[in-house]
Amino acid sequence: LPPPHIEIKTAPADFRFPTTNQTRHCFTRYVEFHRCVSAKGDEAAECEKFAKYYRSLCPAEWFSRF
Repeated sequence: LPPPHIEIKTAPADFRFPTTNQTRHCFTRYVEFHRCVSAKGDEAAECEKFAKYYRSLCPAEWFSRF
């Protein structure tokens, strides 16, 4: 059997963060996720994209300590 198709994605490009240092981009996506959850609730599906963005941008050690 062939291996399952795996698609790897990261956060889309954001003109607010043009440099290679993505620290601010990471933190901004983290804050956007928590604002969305505060406004729409823990189970809001539309907030999940922000969670995926910050998890792909931020080192795991960072958001485990946020």
